[in-house]
Amino acid sequence: MARAFYAVAGVDGLLGIGALFILPVSEVHNSATERGFPVLRVVLIFAAIAMLSLASVLIGPAITGGFIVAAIGAFVLMLSIDRGAAAPLLPSDAFSLRSPTGAGLWMVLLLSVAYSPLAIYAPLFLQRLHRLNPLTAGYMVAEASLAWTVAALAVASLTDKWPARLIVAGPVAMSVGLLGVAMVMAPGPIVALLLPIALIGAGIGVSWAFILQHVMSSAKKSEENIAAASVATVQQAGIAFGAALAGLVANASGLGDGLHAGAVLRAAFWVPMTFIAAALAASTIGMRLNLVARQSGPGLTIVANRA
Repeated sequence: MARAFYAVAGVDGLLGIGALFILPVSEVHNSATERGFPVLRVVLIFAAIAMLSLASVLIGPAITGGFIVAAIGAFVLMLSIDRGAAAPLLPSDAFSLRSPTGAGLWMVLLLSVAYSPLAIYAPLFLQRLHRLNPLTAGYMVAEASLAWTVAALAVASLTDKWPARLIVAGPVAMSVGLLGVAMVMAPGPIVALLLPIALIGAGIGVSWAFILQHVMSSAKKSEENIAAASVATVQQAGIAFGAALAGLVANASGLGDGLHAGAVLRAAFWVPMTFIAAALAASTIGMRLNLVARQSGPGLTIVANRA
């Protein structure tokens, strides 16, 4: 197990070294970049993610729920402070449903929430309910990542009306996949799980790049870099929130009292079932994103990503 972490750390080191030689050095200087490090806002982001991470492992719905509420409060406070800051961490219209950038960040958050529980709990369910070894269970869950990559490459060259359609259809496919996992995980057969797991990954894969294009291309003047950097922050917050909410559902299903057969069966159904709401909410916001993008004019014409 330790070797896997060492290997990942090595890859990260190579990426960092490559970035030093490949990425251009910015020579642009402005007053916003010279105002100092935003300590309070960064601390609030870290605190929100830390509280969400703690909430995902604590036992007791009340304690977990309290940490989730506190984390949401810390994130909202950070947003409030950030919007009045001279050097903001997020775009000024972050999470506003009246702009493509704001709606796109909502989708990034919700899709990350909907995607994260699969990687956290599916291996456990597969091992306990179907007696798979950890490696095989991990490979089955990794199918979602493979489907994400294949789907993203398959739609990369699509233009015209396809991006707008996929922004809505992708989250719907995720919701269908989550429903399939909830219905099939306990009774099996294992082979029947391959399609819904693939749908979860493909759903986010066909829509993700087009959402990010809206976030960046619709950013206000001088906020393009902020919008691009904000995606990773929002994505990590969504993953942490999804993990915490999954932990809350799992504990409420009885996993907090031990890996008993009944508790695992209940959790295997309710954990994926709960996150259908997040995927469907992302699809609804996707319709709003397409609407405000059309109203913003031809400047937001989507150009396909090239692998």
